[in-house]
Amino acid sequence: MEKRANNLTKGITNFILSTLIIPLFLFSAHGIAQETDFEEGKQYILGGLTVTGLQSYNEQTVKSYTGLRVGQPIKVPGDEISAVIKKLWNLDLFSNVEMFYTKIEDNRIFLELNITERPTLNNVIVYGVKKRKVEDIIEDTDLKKGKKITESLIANTKNYLQNKYKKQGFLNAKVAIATSTDTTGTNVQNMVINVNKGDKVKIKSINFVGNEKLSNKRLKKSLKNTKKKKFYRFWKKSKYISADFEEDLSNLVDTYAERGYRDARVLSDTFVKLDEKNIELTIKVEEGDKYYFGEINFVGNSVYTDRQLSQVLGIKKGDTYNGVLLKERIADDSKPDAEDLTNLYQNNGYLFSSINPVEVSAVNDTIDFEIRIIEGKETFLDHVTVSGNDKTNDHVIFREIRTRPGQKYSKQNIVRTIRELGQLGFFDAEQIVPDIINPDPNAGTVDVNYSLVESGSSQIELQGGFGGGGFIGTLGLSFSNFSLKNIFNKEAYKPVPMGDGQTFALRLQASRTFRVYSLNFSEPWLGGKKPVRFNLSLSRTQQFATGYNQNGRLDVDKSRGFAITGVSAGLAKRVQWPDDFFTLSHSLSYQLYDFNDYNSGLFNFGNGSSNSLSYTFGISRSSQGPSRIFPLSGSNFELTAKFTPPYSLFSGKDYKQLRQDVDDTTRRLFEIGEPGSAEEQLEFNQLRGELEELEEERFKLLEYYKIKFKGDWYTRIVDKLVLRTNAEFGFLGAYNHDIGDVPFERFYVGGDGLGNFTLDGRDVVQLRGYENQSLTPYITNAITGNLEQDGGTIYNKFSLEMRYPLTLKPSASIYALSFLEAGNAFNNFNDYNPFELKRSAGVGLRIFMPAFGLLGIDFGYGFDTDARPGSVGPSGWQTHFIIGQQF
Repeated sequence: MEKRANNLTKGITNFILSTLIIPLFLFSAHGIAQETDFEEGKQYILGGLTVTGLQSYNEQTVKSYTGLRVGQPIKVPGDEISAVIKKLWNLDLFSNVEMFYTKIEDNRIFLELNITERPTLNNVIVYGVKKRKVEDIIEDTDLKKGKKITESLIANTKNYLQNKYKKQGFLNAKVAIATSTDTTGTNVQNMVINVNKGDKVKIKSINFVGNEKLSNKRLKKSLKNTKKKKFYRFWKKSKYISADFEEDLSNLVDTYAERGYRDARVLSDTFVKLDEKNIELTIKVEEGDKYYFGEINFVGNSVYTDRQLSQVLGIKKGDTYNGVLLKERIADDSKPDAEDLTNLYQNNGYLFSSINPVEVSAVNDTIDFEIRIIEGKETFLDHVTVSGNDKTNDHVIFREIRTRPGQKYSKQNIVRTIRELGQLGFFDAEQIVPDIINPDPNAGTVDVNYSLVESGSSQIELQGGFGGGGFIGTLGLSFSNFSLKNIFNKEAYKPVPMGDGQTFALRLQASRTFRVYSLNFSEPWLGGKKPVRFNLSLSRTQQFATGYNQNGRLDVDKSRGFAITGVSAGLAKRVQWPDDFFTLSHSLSYQLYDFNDYNSGLFNFGNGSSNSLSYTFGISRSSQGPSRIFPLSGSNFELTAKFTPPYSLFSGKDYKQLRQDVDDTTRRLFEIGEPGSAEEQLEFNQLRGELEELEEERFKLLEYYKIKFKGDWYTRIVDKLVLRTNAEFGFLGAYNHDIGDVPFERFYVGGDGLGNFTLDGRDVVQLRGYENQSLTPYITNAITGNLEQDGGTIYNKFSLEMRYPLTLKPSASIYALSFLEAGNAFNNFNDYNPFELKRSAGVGLRIFMPAFGLLGIDFGYGFDTDARPGSVGPSGWQTHFIIGQQF
C-alpha cells in the first residue's frame, strides 16, 4: 500500500530545530478499507512497532533499545517519539532515522521505524608513507576494523594527518580519503587514504625588523628550534614547525628580558613562501628601554630574615633587570631541586606558601620590587603510603623513603625519595609519581602517596657459542629482589621467593677447556634497621691444559690444570658525613691458586699453590639518578684500597737472596736459549725446575696493595641528552721490592671490558676501538722464551660518552651513544706516562630488558697501534658486543 504524508510532520519541527538534527520524519497512513483521520497531538495506544531497513542489527534489539512497549499510551507527535529518535541518533550508528505511522484502528496507532545503517569499516589502505608507518597511522586515527564510517570520522582523520605532517615541516601536505563498497560483507566499506606530504619546507632566511639594541646574530641564536638553512647544519634542523616557532618567539622575548628590556615584544611574525621548498621569515620587534633593578623589599616573611632571602635571591640593587632570572630565583620550574625561594620554604615545611614579585615603582630606568610572601601554616605529613607494588614488600620501599608521618613537609626529601626508589631497580623510574593528597591548609597537614610501577627484577643468561677450541655454554640466574626467608615457603615460589630486596645470583660457564662456578648473595639492610649491606661470594674456576695433536686438533688434558677457589664477605654502610650519598665498605677475601703440571705465561711455576688473603677498604659516593639504567644527572665516585698482610716483614726469609737466585736462574735460562746438546738440555731442565721452585716459594703467600679510582659524572645537556664523563686509575704495588710485583691482580686494557671468565683476579678495563686486552704490556717468558702478556701494574683511562634514550619503557630501555676514549696500561711506575694514551671514537647502542639484563653493540675506531708484537698502524674499526656489563 502507498504511504501518504500527513500533518504529523509539523508536530516534530521544533524537535528538529532544537536538536540540530535534520532527519526526515514522515508520518503517513497506508490505504485501508475505511480511512481514519489522524488527529495531531492526540494520545493513542501503541498497537505495534516494526523496524525496517536493518542489515546487521537484530530487530528485537532495536525495539528494546527504543523503550517503546505495545499497549502503552503515546502522544503523536510527542516527547516519547522525540526521545526515541534522539537516542538512536546519539548512537552514531545510523545515517538516517525516520518514523511513520502505518494505520490507526480505533484508538490504537501502529508505527514503523525506518533506519539506514552507517557502513562498517573493513580494510584501510594507506599510500604515500612507509609501510612501517601505516600501523601507527591506523592506531593514531583509531581506524579499527568494524568502526562505523561517518562524515566526521573522515574529516577528523584528514585534518589529523595534514596537521601531523605540517608539524613535521611538510607545510604542503595534502590528504585525500575515499571509501568503496566491499562485497565480501554486509554493509561494509574499505577506506583508501592517499597522503602527499610534498617537500619539506625549509627556512631560507630569517629577518628581523626593529632591533637596534640586540644584533641579528644574537636574536637568531635565541631561536633554539628555528634555524636558517645551511649545508653544514645537522643537529638543529631548518624545517619550519609552527609549534617550535611559537616557543621560539617566547624565547626571543626572554632574551630581551634577560638583558634588561622588560617591555620588549614581538609585534608581528610573517612568512613568505618563496617556492615549494623554501620560506622566508620576518619578525618585527619592539625593544623598549633598558631597565635596572632598584630596591627589593621582602614583605610578609617571618621564618627567614631579609638577609637570608636576599642571599638566595641573588639579585642586588643596580643589577641589569632580568625578568627570566627573577622568575627562576622565585620558582624554577625546570629543576625540582633548584635553589630558589619557593623551594627554600617548601623544604622547610611550608607547603602552602606563595611568593609573588610585584613591581611597586618604575621611575626612569629603575624598577623597585616587593617580594610578597604568604608563608601559610607550617605543614606536617599525616599519612605516607605507597601503591602499585605487587611483588616488593612494603618494608623494602619504606626503608628507602625519606618522608615519614609527623615530619615537616619537605620537597627536597620527596625528590630524594624518587631517586632512591629508582635506584632500587625494582620500579620504572620514569613512572614514580609522588601524589600530594588531602592538603589541609587550616590543619597544616598533607598526605603523600608514591605511585609505583614494578618492572622485572630477575634476569636469566643463557648463551652458547664457539671459542677457545670448542663450544662454550653459559647459564646465569640473577634475582635482584630475592627473599631468603621464604626459601622454604612453597607458596612464595612465583617462580622464586621475591619481595625482600635481596640479591641472589648463580652463574655456570663451561667448555672443554675451562669451568667457572660462582654464587653471590647480598642483603642491603642487614638486621633490617640500618642500611648496612652484606655480601657473600663463592667461586671456583678451573682451566685445563691444552695442546694440538698431529692432526691439528685441540687436545684437552683434564689431569693437568690450574684452579682458583675463592670466598669473600663484605659489609658496606651508608654514612651521614660528608653527606648521606657516601658509603664506606669493608671486605675480606681469600683465594687459593692451585697449579697441577700447568705452565702458562702468567706464572713461572707449573706445580704448587699460591694463597691470597686480602682486606679491601672502599669509599664511594653515588648521587646519580633518578634511574639506575639511564641516569640524567649526578655522579658516582669510587676509591678502593686492597691490602694483603706484609708477610715478608715477619717471615724470616731472605727475600733479597731469593730474588737474586731467581734473577741468576732466569739469566742463565736466557743464555742457554734453545738447548742444542744433551748437556744443555739437561741443564735447562734442571734450571727450569729450580726456577719453578723459587717462584713458588716467592709467591706462596701473596703480598701486595692495589689502589683503584673510578669517577663518573652525568651532565644533562638538553631534554634527555646526557653527557657521561669518566676517569679511571689503577695501581698495583709491592711492599717488598725484592719479592716484586705479584703475577696476579693485574690490569688488562682494551676491548669490550667483559671479564666474566678471568683466571687470576685481573681487572679487565674497557677501551673500545681495540681488540680485547690488546693494550696490555708484553714480556718475555723465562721458561718458554715467548713474548706473552704480563698484565699492567698501572693504568689510566678517560672517556666522554653522549647518550640519548630512544625509549625508557619498563619492557625495554634503549639508548644510543657516541664516545671518545683514551687510556693505556704500563708495566711499572717508571714507565708510566699519563699522557701516553691510546685513543678511540665510535658509536653504540644499549638495550636493557629486565629479563635479560644489558645488551649492546659498539663500533669503535682505534687511532693508535696496540701493544701486540708486530702491530703497525692504527687499530682501525672494531665491533664490540656488550652483555651484562655495568651501565
